[in-house]
Amino acid sequence: MAKKNYTICVIEDDPLVNQTVCDIMSACYSRIYSFTDAQKALDEMHITNPDLILLDIFLGHHNGLDILENLRKQEYKMPVIMMTAFSDIKMAVRAMKLGAEDFIVKPLDLEQLELSVEKALEIYDLKRKVNLLSEQLKEEKSSEIIGKSEGIRKAQEMSSIVAKVDTTVLILGESGTGKELSARFIHEHSSRAKGPFIAINCGAIPRELAENEFFGYERGAFTGATEKFRPGKFEQANHGTILLDEIGELSMDLQVRLLRVLQERRFFRLGGQKEITVDVRIIASTNKDLEEMVEKGKFREDLYYRLNVATIFLPPLRHRGEDLMTLASKFVGKYNKQFGRKVTGFSKEAADIINKHYWKGNIRELQNVIERVVLLQAGPVIEKEDLSFIKIGKGRSPAQGGGNAQEIYLAEGQHLLKIAEGGVAMGNVVKDLLIQTLKITNGNQIKASKLLGISRAKLRYRVEQLGINITNKTITT
Repeated sequence: MAKKNYTICVIEDDPLVNQTVCDIMSACYSRIYSFTDAQKALDEMHITNPDLILLDIFLGHHNGLDILENLRKQEYKMPVIMMTAFSDIKMAVRAMKLGAEDFIVKPLDLEQLELSVEKALEIYDLKRKVNLLSEQLKEEKSSEIIGKSEGIRKAQEMSSIVAKVDTTVLILGESGTGKELSARFIHEHSSRAKGPFIAINCGAIPRELAENEFFGYERGAFTGATEKFRPGKFEQANHGTILLDEIGELSMDLQVRLLRVLQERRFFRLGGQKEITVDVRIIASTNKDLEEMVEKGKFREDLYYRLNVATIFLPPLRHRGEDLMTLASKFVGKYNKQFGRKVTGFSKEAADIINKHYWKGNIRELQNVIERVVLLQAGPVIEKEDLSFIKIGKGRSPAQGGGNAQEIYLAEGQHLLKIAEGGVAMGNVVKDLLIQTLKITNGNQIKASKLLGISRAKLRYRVEQLGINITNKTITT
């Protein structure tokens, strides 16, 4: 039988018992260290670095329990099995409190010893795997929000404030701007951090299955419902946080049920007779203008006001300036590690392409681009040619910093619109319109909303969405 690749340390002052235990262990495990002197064993622990320790309790001038306590204070986490000639309950209890894996009484039952060691190593391996997976999950699901631009800084500040208050939050922003990341940050910095975080994409669930997903069902609720009951996302999120992503996609009938959950934190499973009570924080996110949807009758006004208690706006990537290259470099580091590459950075021309690209898909698009480039990269520096698949528009709107246009005077009711041959994003046209209007009114949003024929709330939403800053009558982006 092949020996298992583990290191076992035997600390026993009786030479005969020590040798017997070492012989048994050496038949099963590849490395065995033997000590009759407890102090020497402690001094050489950093060298032997065992996977398991067999430790006698009575070691001449030393006490094995004190040795165990010393090991734990030094952050040694390997399993320790105590051996003793005396069956003392108090001693066994203390050993377990100090973190001993098992307690074996002499004369040793050799079969029991082997089983105890094998079981302890299995548990130790399992713990190490769990810790490793936990660290990997933390890295993959990190809620760190990267960036120093004004828009993202405001979002970070607001996220930190609302995290401490157990209230409903509405996160606004285009697809790919990091709305789920922001929601996770709020959860992880709240009093509910130890509870579950459940994210559900309202737009990805078929309408006929949405109620089941949200609230669960009981046996007989519909054809095929054979389980006694199945909890929905709200039950799964109990004592934690639920993110309702793309909430603007919810049907009107489901909006009614959601409103009741928001108000009372109670609901019935589909086909159920017993009302379920949950303690859950709701965070909603959307890339749609909910206020406009309310005006058009596509979203319930009462639900909108219930959700819009604390609002966070995540600016699109194209409005985040210096954050672009910071994020690009972060993704390079991530995919270097994942693909075993050694990409060090970008050439000036490549960085210029990244800075000029519109990034319609925002951070998600940037991440996918960097993943592709690093995967296929041969050299240490990303060059212009490596980004040839990115299509840069022929023109940039004034809102993107294309320079000052010549002043043109127009009669009341007239307007002028001219775009580059390569086209322009609708958002930039709207942004330019708002900036011009706000400049006419010296930053007065009430007057600006009247000129545009929209509500002040809608104007304010657009100003935040498009990253327009109004400070002391100065309009900047």
